[in-house]
Amino acid sequence: MRHVQAFLIFLDITAIYMVRLNAGVSVVAMTNAESTNPNFPEYDWTELEKSYILSSFFWGYIFTQFVGGYLCKKFGVKVVMFWGTFGSGVFSALTPLFIGFGGWQAYCGIRVLLGAAQGVIFPCIHQHLARWSPPKERNRLGALSHTGIECGNVCAMFVSGMIAKSAIGWPGISYVSAGVAFTWCLLWYIFAANNATESRFISTAERDYIEGSLQHNESYHKTVLKIPWYAILTSKPFIALLIARCAENWGLSTLQAEIPSYMNGVLGMDIKSNAFFSALPFLAMWLMSYVYLISADILLSKEMLSLTALRKTFNSLACWIPSATLIGIGFLDADQKTLAIILMTISVGVNSGATIGSSLNTIDLSPNHASILMGIVNTAANIVPIATPLTVGVIVEENENRSQWQIVFIISAVIFFVGNCVYLAFGTAECQEWDAADYLLPKEPELATKSAKTETLNEKKAPATLDFTR
Repeated sequence: MRHVQAFLIFLDITAIYMVRLNAGVSVVAMTNAESTNPNFPEYDWTELEKSYILSSFFWGYIFTQFVGGYLCKKFGVKVVMFWGTFGSGVFSALTPLFIGFGGWQAYCGIRVLLGAAQGVIFPCIHQHLARWSPPKERNRLGALSHTGIECGNVCAMFVSGMIAKSAIGWPGISYVSAGVAFTWCLLWYIFAANNATESRFISTAERDYIEGSLQHNESYHKTVLKIPWYAILTSKPFIALLIARCAENWGLSTLQAEIPSYMNGVLGMDIKSNAFFSALPFLAMWLMSYVYLISADILLSKEMLSLTALRKTFNSLACWIPSATLIGIGFLDADQKTLAIILMTISVGVNSGATIGSSLNTIDLSPNHASILMGIVNTAANIVPIATPLTVGVIVEENENRSQWQIVFIISAVIFFVGNCVYLAFGTAECQEWDAADYLLPKEPELATKSAKTETLNEKKAPATLDFTR
């Protein structure tokens, strides 16, 4: 059942990423109807207006991360993830209707609501993994479930392009994405459980194995631990993780949101070719995520690397190689389409190592407070995708101008490189002392503890005497 939970997380991430990222293809289809299906309305939106649409998701997303961390501790992961994903499906289904009467402003509004619904999900996911994964399997199950990110990217880019070209046109992108989300909700309702002790389908042997490996008392699942806010916010490893995730999100969000526009503008591809080649880097990312996963299993099982060394190595590959290829991409034009696609595919594919490299690090640092850490990290890291499309909108005034795209890619490369340097210097995969369940409980004074130990020792040393008073 722990594998079923990981698979359900994989499916959920795939579904919500389809809903989240299909706007990159939808916007191109809505502003260039001739290349998709001319039977549907076409809109004359400026590049700046498009950037508002792409970034608006994150305006709502960043405000519900803390809420998600709190709600899943109070009400349980199952309920919160269900309603977060169900809400995503509802807002996706309503998107064409909103665009019809409100244009790009209404599109922004519905994506803000969509972001707010999805904001609660990732803190829940990390809490769910912490409750269901034995420590020795945590890296494997976490990495497997997070490959849904890459799968969702592929579906958002490739499948959305095919739908836009079909008889149901660009509105069909929103309807299909909503249907996937609703289907997942049904599966989650049947098979999910907040922890192993609540599962209806788990065997006694597996339940005892999971609960025994987590080493907590019987009342653990019913106890809401106090959060050591000061210790978390002043922790060097946590701050390093925060910086690394922000840097990684800057580079990746630039590629996720702007690949369709770059392909269409600079490389001159139509929407059908654009859909395939836009998805190709993320298909490589999906495949590479399994290469990283298998490599991590081998390196850890044979004790060739510690978990800390593994995370730093993979994160370095995920950030530094793309930083080099992004600079190369900026110097290519329409005559070098093949090389541009190869470099972009390498850049995005290699970046999948960031999941094992840093994304799962919240669970390492504090299994007990994983949802809270993820809430903080995701809030900060997802302010970045608000800025990246807006930055592109300011820099790229002409979508066909290669030199303007150069600036975009070089900025991303520098941020990639510097962010990982901070993670190498201060990051770790060691569980922090403030994760302890009794960390905030009053400590017994040291002198009193020593005095008690001395009295106990004296009692043990005192000679035995007979009592003749009777």
